[in-house]
Amino acid sequence: MTAPAPTSLFGALRDQLTDAAAAFADSPDALAGILAGMVDDVDRALRERLEIFPVCHHSPASALAMARRLRARPPKVIYLELCEDLRPLLDELRNCRLPVAVQAFATELDGFPAEWSPLSVIAPITEASAEYQAIAYALDTPGVELVLVDRSTDHVFQWTPRADGPDAAPTSDEDAALHGDAVGVEIGDLRPRFAELEAYLLHHGKVRHWSEWWDQYVERPLADADHDTYRQVMVLIGSLFRRLRPAASARDDRDEDRERHMWTRIRQHLAASGADPADCLYLCGAFHAASHVEQFGLDSTAPDFAISPRTGTRWRYGLIPSSHSAIEAQFGLAPGTVSIAAANWSTAVARSGLTPYRLAGQQSGKKGRRARTAPTTTAPQTTTDRLTGFLAAPPTLDGLDEAELRGWCVDIVRLARRNGYLASTADAIAVFETSILLAALRNRARPTPYDFADAAVTCIEKDVVPGRRDVRRLCEILLGGDRVGQVGYDSLPPLARDVLDRLHPLGLDLERRTVQRALLDLRADPALEPCSDLLWMLRHLLPADAVRPIMGERRLGHRSTQESWDLALGRNQRALIELGYEGVTVEQVLEQRLRRAVRGPDATAAGALAAVEDALRLLDSPRLVDELGTRAVELLAAERTVDDAPEVLRRIRRLLAHHRTTAPALPAWCRAFVTTGYAHYCTLLPTAFVDEATGVRQVGAMLGFLFGMESLALSLGCDRSQLELAVAQAHPGAPAKVALLWAAHHQLGLLPLAQLRERCAELLANPLVVPAFPQYLSGFVHALEPVPGLAPFVVETMSAAFAGLPDPVLLPWLPTLVTTLREHGAELVPLLVREAERTFPATLPALDGWTPPWAAGPTPPAEPTSTVETGAAHGLVSAHPQAVDAVAALLGCDAPWRSPAGGGRALPGRGGVGAGPEAPLADAASALVAAHPVTAHAVAALVASG
Repeated sequence: MTAPAPTSLFGALRDQLTDAAAAFADSPDALAGILAGMVDDVDRALRERLEIFPVCHHSPASALAMARRLRARPPKVIYLELCEDLRPLLDELRNCRLPVAVQAFATELDGFPAEWSPLSVIAPITEASAEYQAIAYALDTPGVELVLVDRSTDHVFQWTPRADGPDAAPTSDEDAALHGDAVGVEIGDLRPRFAELEAYLLHHGKVRHWSEWWDQYVERPLADADHDTYRQVMVLIGSLFRRLRPAASARDDRDEDRERHMWTRIRQHLAASGADPADCLYLCGAFHAASHVEQFGLDSTAPDFAISPRTGTRWRYGLIPSSHSAIEAQFGLAPGTVSIAAANWSTAVARSGLTPYRLAGQQSGKKGRRARTAPTTTAPQTTTDRLTGFLAAPPTLDGLDEAELRGWCVDIVRLARRNGYLASTADAIAVFETSILLAALRNRARPTPYDFADAAVTCIEKDVVPGRRDVRRLCEILLGGDRVGQVGYDSLPPLARDVLDRLHPLGLDLERRTVQRALLDLRADPALEPCSDLLWMLRHLLPADAVRPIMGERRLGHRSTQESWDLALGRNQRALIELGYEGVTVEQVLEQRLRRAVRGPDATAAGALAAVEDALRLLDSPRLVDELGTRAVELLAAERTVDDAPEVLRRIRRLLAHHRTTAPALPAWCRAFVTTGYAHYCTLLPTAFVDEATGVRQVGAMLGFLFGMESLALSLGCDRSQLELAVAQAHPGAPAKVALLWAAHHQLGLLPLAQLRERCAELLANPLVVPAFPQYLSGFVHALEPVPGLAPFVVETMSAAFAGLPDPVLLPWLPTLVTTLREHGAELVPLLVREAERTFPATLPALDGWTPPWAAGPTPPAEPTSTVETGAAHGLVSAHPQAVDAVAALLGCDAPWRSPAGGGRALPGRGGVGAGPEAPLADAASALVAAHPVTAHAVAALVASG
């Protein structure tokens, strides 16, 4: 930078700093250059024809200075550092309660990688900020124009570098300032970007974090400063942080591009509107006020900055609630900083008697005040050197306000006792004296809220926190708390308003932030059924704590007649608003999300079946169900792994059962899914048996699909030989999978149960195989999925294992068995429990003399049936001729069973007594009854009892 002219306003200050650098610095040239450059930056900013108003984000001092400036010389045009496409949203602020954030949201990307979706940009606004004062003044003052000159939200991501390749996620320094999942737009960011400089300032300032340093050395000295002093000090600080920063980085380039963009937009607007620069005000961060770009100033001859066109991404705009804690997280401020700033703002306004600007209709405790037209002239005032006097004068020490501090101490003790602390009057006195002591150690005559909070933690918290709130959090609550904003009904998107209107019959104030209980008796009041349907859809779309069912459920084929809900829509207003960016109604958003779930790059057949189930439960749209089901068939055919086989089996079983009970025939997509899955799993079965990466549960689920869907698949045209070949080609090596293969052979009729029992006995008899026998048993447990009829055999095998395995093998295996059943066999355990209940005796005395069925000898032959028993059985059969005819037809006997005399029916007696062609059938029936007398008596007892 060239040396200033001899008539420079700050020439004397520049000479003083240069002499000081030569006297005290080891390298005077470098320090003199920095100090002189800072003074030159201030001089350059103040000489600009367009008045630059430097600010710090959420700074009460900046807000006070802005309010004074607007009252003294009201401008006609205000240029504001904010994304230019957010301008229409600012008119909606009057319907909200601050803090809120203006937001741009996009889900359908065009020009950005799909992996970035959704894109979100927010800019929070609080009342204790200079930008809100400017917005309120401009919107409520006739004839004043507010122009946003910063890059658009689309350019925020255009200028964000990507990590690696075109599809990588954005890697921006702004990612550290996220507001939820949104990128925060920084208005007036003012913080050292040189870590060593910040550490140096904190160390010598005797403070713990940057917010406290700023409050002590900038906020309080500038709270009552005049306009010229405020501007000069803020530009000086911005120049200091700009010059003392690391080497040029991508962020520095983006900052300079933002400055070029803003000055280009300002010059374009002045040229188009013909406004007088003397009637305009440019509000920007102090860092940008000390800009060195070639487009800086209205007298610059540099060409305008080339602004690239926006992408085809469709952006949606709206307001979302914000909070003090969210703003602190966005800007990396210490917890409680914004709450303390709000408290300082209220105190400063009351002390100064200044009337701040507030939008008319703003939701707050005070009425909005319309800006008054100033009778004074708008010509710029003469600027003098106030910076030299400010830097040379000692800091003004505020006197101790004992009443204020005493009130804090009494209130914090009361609040602490309410939260479980054993605090007393002595603690209040200790906090009072410790606050004064800490302030004195930090060169402050008046304790600040930071001193008070430190003293309260030291004197009250001790070493135990009895509740969920510690003392520092209680101090934040005392000083204002984490104030949360709210967007008014008129500023909500159509979807959010539609939700509130449709839930109006519940009779609740859903805009409140408290949790409210809704009771729905759908049988007594069927008019509430639409509310129930909407609540279940919101349950699927919103966070879990927004809409939570207490009683009632919605599953396939079942709707509860009474429901109870905990609703916290006011607390989750932001999530509800962002739904409005995706569609006009909840049904539309849900349909879009279900389609997106099955069309995404990570979509699976199991996920598609889950989407089908959600569509059946929540939406009455057969067309959507068919579309999602068809997509599930495509995904299943394209899968090359069987990791989701258990989930696929569980969901398709449920869907088939639902369609069989609610429709006359299965949908086409269900039939296609069964046939495709049968062929698909038959193809992958041999590989899954030998693949070490495929678990036993996955192979068991594949077999469960093949055997469970076999009858339906064969009726739809599948070939059973394909399954037989797949099982024959399987040659597993893992013991658990070998057991599964044996179960498959048994189901196919290739391995009788007696032979299977012999194989297990051989395994237990082989000492080399005994250590691995638990793995075989685990395989048999998983085999209950495809072959549930093996439950008696599995109980028998487990009993034999418990009886025969040595303790060194059995005891380490038991935890594995329990965890396996708990994690993978939730649906298999009931089978084992029921079978064990049927097998084992119910009482301990009976257990002593009990002999397991598999350990008993062969069943003795049945004794000859007496003539009386045979006659009773014949009487039973003759009393139910229709059943006899039906059984005869199933056995292939087409001849009717009639008496020789014609009209009636008669059952032949024992020994073939009878006449006509029916005698052979009667003899066969008699022989069958005689061979199985126990069964005949059991059937007779059942019929008699019925």
